[in-house]
Amino acid sequence: MFYRLLSVVRRPRSSQGWQKWSSARSGASAAKAHSVALPAQAQVVICGGGIMGTSVAYHLSKMGWKDIVLLEQGRLAAGSTRFCAGILSTARHLTIEQKMADYSNKLYHQLEQETGIHTGYIRTGSIFLAQTQDRLISLKRINSRLNVIGIPSEIISPKKVAELHPLLNVHDLVGAMHVPEDAVVSSADVALALASAASQNGVQIYDRTSILHVMVRKGQVTGVETDKGQIQCHYFVNCAGQWAYELGLSNEEPVSIPLHACEHFYLLTRPWETPLQSNAPTIVDADGRIYIRNWQGGILSGGFEKNPKPIFTEGKNQLEIQNLQEDWDHFEPLLSSLLRRMPELETLEIMKLVNCPETFTPDMRCIMGESPSVRGYFVLVGMNSAGLSFGGGAGRYLAEWMVHGYPSESVWELDLKRFGALQSSRTFLRHRVMEVMPLLYDLKVPRWDFQTGRQLRTSPLYDRLDAQGARWMEKHGFERPKYFVPPDKDLLALEQSKTFYKPDWFEIVESEVKCCKEAVCVIDMSSFTKFEITSTGDQALEILQYLFSNDLDVPVGHIVHTGMLNEGGGYENDCSIARLSKRSFFMISPTDQQVHCWAWLKKYMPEDSNLILEDVTWKYTALNLIGPRAVDVLSELSYAPMTPDHFPSLFCKEMSVGYANGIRVMSMTHTGEPGFMLYIPIEYALHVYNEVMSVGQKYGIRNAGYYALRSLRIEKFFAFWGQDLNTLTTPLECGRESRVKLDKGMDFIGRDALLQQKQNGVYKRLTMFILDDHDTDLDLWPWWGEPIYRNGQYVGKTTSSAYGYTLERHVCLGFVHNFSEDTGEEQVVTADFINRGEYEIDIAGHRFQAKAKLYPVTSLFTHKRRKDDVELSDLHGK
Repeated sequence: MFYRLLSVVRRPRSSQGWQKWSSARSGASAAKAHSVALPAQAQVVICGGGIMGTSVAYHLSKMGWKDIVLLEQGRLAAGSTRFCAGILSTARHLTIEQKMADYSNKLYHQLEQETGIHTGYIRTGSIFLAQTQDRLISLKRINSRLNVIGIPSEIISPKKVAELHPLLNVHDLVGAMHVPEDAVVSSADVALALASAASQNGVQIYDRTSILHVMVRKGQVTGVETDKGQIQCHYFVNCAGQWAYELGLSNEEPVSIPLHACEHFYLLTRPWETPLQSNAPTIVDADGRIYIRNWQGGILSGGFEKNPKPIFTEGKNQLEIQNLQEDWDHFEPLLSSLLRRMPELETLEIMKLVNCPETFTPDMRCIMGESPSVRGYFVLVGMNSAGLSFGGGAGRYLAEWMVHGYPSESVWELDLKRFGALQSSRTFLRHRVMEVMPLLYDLKVPRWDFQTGRQLRTSPLYDRLDAQGARWMEKHGFERPKYFVPPDKDLLALEQSKTFYKPDWFEIVESEVKCCKEAVCVIDMSSFTKFEITSTGDQALEILQYLFSNDLDVPVGHIVHTGMLNEGGGYENDCSIARLSKRSFFMISPTDQQVHCWAWLKKYMPEDSNLILEDVTWKYTALNLIGPRAVDVLSELSYAPMTPDHFPSLFCKEMSVGYANGIRVMSMTHTGEPGFMLYIPIEYALHVYNEVMSVGQKYGIRNAGYYALRSLRIEKFFAFWGQDLNTLTTPLECGRESRVKLDKGMDFIGRDALLQQKQNGVYKRLTMFILDDHDTDLDLWPWWGEPIYRNGQYVGKTTSSAYGYTLERHVCLGFVHNFSEDTGEEQVVTADFINRGEYEIDIAGHRFQAKAKLYPVTSLFTHKRRKDDVELSDLHGK
């Protein structure tokens, strides 16, 4: 059957297939003739006339900015926008992506009425097929999240799928998800409509104008050099798509933008004898790796193959994207899958196999935000084949970022600063995107890890820990141990075990947690970001007092937990700072804060030679010694008393451990358990680790990993930045009032917002939930993002969760809101509001009862699972 089709599609044809965009089409007048002289200056220059660039221009002009120039090296919408399959889907794993797609859908729906340009918008709905129970679970998780943010969707039976799309073969399906308000659209026409509206609002658009490089002076954008002259500007926006990587490197001060292009294939057919209805649902068969949509009475179908073909690794590229060479042999597995799903396609004539470049990023998420190294240089690229779905929402958030200094939603998961320059190696990108493209349709169970681009950043102890059974995860390019497999376990089976239910590592992590509680464990936490801030005078203290909410004017040796806040009082960073001397501070932050935190500090630090900021992440190996016997191990190794009387909590002291000098020992563990953090000069790491393990044998020491750490910290109600805390979360909303000193004698960023919030009350509150009627062995596990219901009404979602081995229950952290039942508006959340509610956590459509707590529960279920509970008022402090 396949070869019969192949012989048909290989016949030479005169038809153009995919309609070519012409500059004579509606709205093309938005672009000025290339002979017109460019303006000498502008407030903003946007590079790229595809859907991203035109969306940013549209939204900036809507927000009142008028002095904007958009430059396109070819014709408008002639890049990957021209070849886009035109499917607008709101079903995404990340909430921020769901919100972007939902906004795009609403924007495109009204764009034709606003501009008069026909965009081809048709509300078709989408059907996501499930061939396996695990896929159906994944869809149910997405479905529950879509519903609570107002996007209609439902889980349907195979029979219902056949009713909605009679041409589909449904015999191998176990279910599906129907999203009725998804749409299809002409992406090129959407870009033209956005450009036309922007032009009417004053944006100047020039095509056939290439940007050679961005001019930078003292870390600030000053203008652009084009093939038609210079334009002075304050802001530059890189929306250059697959050209963005090269453009970033061409600057006087390079901007690292990690993305890479792969070939992407889809076919186009002639119309059916009875043309397919224009509102026929779009089909996504992720298990079959294909998508199908109506196209002019026939179909358009493509997919994401297991063996993608990366291109342009060496940097060469086209001025405009042309259809690349057909490769039917490469497309054969997708075509076979298509024929199984839609057998009647065999009778249909295939017009063309389109092959176009599409860009992908190292983590399957788009890239937006301001460069950490060049002020005024913004980026919006790397859409991972979802540019149409994200274009409207992403353009809006970036425009808000530029106009207001921050977007209206937390977009950290998409922020350019989540990457470092280390993720921009051409070899790394080529290998990683070969994994990323198939992953778009692969089933992603919780806690999965990338397999390519690994062992990029490692601790000096990596080989030693690996030989002892460490299983690794990667964060910001750094290898971190998840857990340690005992010698009697089947390593291969454990690595291949993937599930939404109780994982095979459950007992392993249980034993590590037990050891942390009863004896002593060591966790390599070298990946933590570490900075030193020093000065010759009092400048270091003064700037840190302004940047942080807590009081850092503490005696030498003391450690302060504090937040680095923005003007709205939200967390830009959550960290620990030790005062090493009167004029020197040691700052410890989460691993993925390395670039973001550095950029934030540099943004506010005066250019003063007396103030020195140094990234010392690579200088120190960090060992977390957790457990009641940690004090005994360190006492033996240092010949110094380590008891609380001699070494109080939250204290830092340089001392010798074994033969090594200059070890920074801190009485904290980031988990709430007793123990110490050891920051060891890297050349001493192996010696100190060997000594710790040797002396610790008599105390039952063992290695542990980050899964044990996660369980311990969630059980103790410790929130982590990037998971529970973000730029829109304030200390007052997560019970961290004690880490804010409003009266420390000087102003700090976010103080005014916190004073106002303290007076008005908070509108959300981080809460701890203990699942009540949940069977750990049989029920689906909560992982993150599950909807929270109070008295049957949606009030928020979980931000992180773990099994609490001490409580013998699952523990979730999440924010509770107080939505008015009448108006839906948010109201103040009080402790009484939290206490008086009956709560449920929705896991893939099934709701489980949960007890809400504002303070950690110490040993409620340690010996016996009790159904009765302790009231919040009876619990003391965090």
